[in-house]
Amino acid sequence: MKIKRRKTRKIFVGNVAIGGRAPVSVQSMTKTQTTDVEATVAQILALTAEGCEIVRVAVPDEGSAAVLPEIRSHINIPLIADIHFSKKLAFKVMEAGVDGLRINPGNISAEKELKEIFREAEKSKTAVRIGVNAGSLDRNLLKKYKHPTAGALVESAMRVVRIAERCGFESLKLSLKASDVLTTIEAYRKVSQKLDYPLHIGVTEAGGLRSGSVRSSVGLGILLAEGIGDTLRVSLAADPVEEVKVGWEILGSLGIRQRGPIVIACPTCGRCGVDLFKVVKEIEERIKAVNVPIKVAVMGCVVNGPGEAKEADFGIALGRGGGLIFHKGEIVGKAKADHLAGELLGKIFKYVEDKEKNAVKTRQNMLITRSCRKKIV
Repeated sequence: MKIKRRKTRKIFVGNVAIGGRAPVSVQSMTKTQTTDVEATVAQILALTAEGCEIVRVAVPDEGSAAVLPEIRSHINIPLIADIHFSKKLAFKVMEAGVDGLRINPGNISAEKELKEIFREAEKSKTAVRIGVNAGSLDRNLLKKYKHPTAGALVESAMRVVRIAERCGFESLKLSLKASDVLTTIEAYRKVSQKLDYPLHIGVTEAGGLRSGSVRSSVGLGILLAEGIGDTLRVSLAADPVEEVKVGWEILGSLGIRQRGPIVIACPTCGRCGVDLFKVVKEIEERIKAVNVPIKVAVMGCVVNGPGEAKEADFGIALGRGGGLIFHKGEIVGKAKADHLAGELLGKIFKYVEDKEKNAVKTRQNMLITRSCRKKIV
């Protein structure tokens, strides 16, 4: 089954396209004090290494705005400034040259102020996210709806979109987040029927590593399966690197995008005659550095093992005392249980090495071809 994505406008945050036919991008947000430049840059570099494509930093004061140019000079992914309450800070970060700006219509709601921000964003070519959040809705909407319902979130976003459009500003993306998964899903469904701006999806304040990952996976998985969502952030009370890992796992599980290997493994039962948990752990740890998108199956019994192993790019089907190694549906080896993980990993690393060598040769041939064409011309 191929997911049909909702058609949206395309905008750019720095050099990253969002919306249109662009890939669904993975974002995160730093959890350092922004004024601690060294710590903030270190965290952004760690996020980048894990596959983060856009990063956001909190800008609660002028000191945080002042260090943004320095932070930006040390990173190579687009930088977004998270602004609340202050129109003045919005101007400061745009002067600092950020790639994107997040504003919250729950605490910057005056039409005059919003128009000033959008006009300045147009001049500075800064993308803007209208970031509606159930926990900080405008008090007039709370009075009208009584609670932060999906309808209230949509009305908040719609109001600010219309203000932006009256200013002729179109480099917009929207988010409508709640900590309640069903409210979040309903809000995004509703707004996607009314507007074609790209959507930044996420379940806000999702929770700790385990609970937050589950709740985010449910909410984002449903939306993405319906074709809704152009960029995502998984919000966890945990190391932000984990947010990026979970984001990629969500995309990979739906076949939308894959970064590096996906490892599937059977949960084991009484038919399993080996320590499969140990084998899975060893394989997962050692292929972390692999960037080639492959599927690896680690199966522990004769019921589903051979079938799953055959369908993966690489797989092992363990029996009592040993097992078989598969590559693209063919048996390519067998080994005793203690050596099976090592044998499989050896074949994976050889495969990855060959692909990388071929990629280098292809690039070299392309450069030679271009050079020859220029000489002929």
